Amino acid sequence: MRTVYVNGEYVPENEAKISVFDRGFTFADAIYEVTAVLRGKLVDIDLHLARLRRSLGELALDLPLSDEALLAIHRELITRNQLEEGLIYLQVSRGVEDRNFHFPPEGTPPTVVMYSQAKKVIDSTPAVNGISVISLPDLRWGRCDIKTTQLLYACLAKEQAKAQGADDAWLVREGQITEGTSNNAFIVTRDGAVVTRDLSHALLPGITRSVVNTLLSEHDLRLEERAWTLAEAEQATEAFITSSTSFVWPVISLNGQPIGDGKPGVLTQRLRQIYLDHALAVLK
Repeated sequence: MRTVYVNGEYVPENEAKISVFDRGFTFADAIYEVTAVLRGKLVDIDLHLARLRRSLGELALDLPLSDEALLAIHRELITRNQLEEGLIYLQVSRGVEDRNFHFPPEGTPPTVVMYSQAKKVIDSTPAVNGISVISLPDLRWGRCDIKTTQLLYACLAKEQAKAQGADDAWLVREGQITEGTSNNAFIVTRDGAVVTRDLSHALLPGITRSVVNTLLSEHDLRLEERAWTLAEAEQATEAFITSSTSFVWPVISLNGQPIGDGKPGVLTQRLRQIYLDHALAVLK
């Protein structure tokens, strides 16, 4: 049985409890982070904690725990759960108060929950075989750059993709693809450019996205950060997604039509290996 962290205590998962009046439950007034674990250590944890602080700031949500304390909790969960490969999930809500649209009184303690999940991150089937995606309208709220827990539309989109025999969905707003339901989206053009949407309120500033973009530059591969359309994606030679638990996964079809030759692309596979080399080099 897993040990989880709830508000300063490490408890068995079946004993972990939060209030029914917690604002994460009543309003999705909460943010989260997910950090990959390889070989019992954390991947890019400093970047995740920096994004956590940004999300907290955007929502004026206070968290008294320091980055050093959060890192220690991550490591303690890894140790207690003997986690070699998988992830650590961290969630911070605005705390407990009877249901009220206004924020709780100043000084209300936040609710902090963390737990581990064991899963294959390196040797995953989608990384080898690729995934299929469909396109759906992007009907999320206007601040997708904040990593909040209000993921209902992402869940609905994933279910719609599943119902159509696909693995995931790419979201389209004003004719342009913003990102996947829980990942950033990339295409490779016929002239070899790697294209991903430029950052704005419309998409999450993904940690893996950022690292991959840096690695592209370091390996003299051309990156274009700009808006791109569904039609461009249909004409791409390769496509892939990035996230903290998939790293780099090939996308082999879009709306039932193959991308390129319908197989994981050579450049995508190379980028995945480049990213894995990076991840193993920065474990903390």
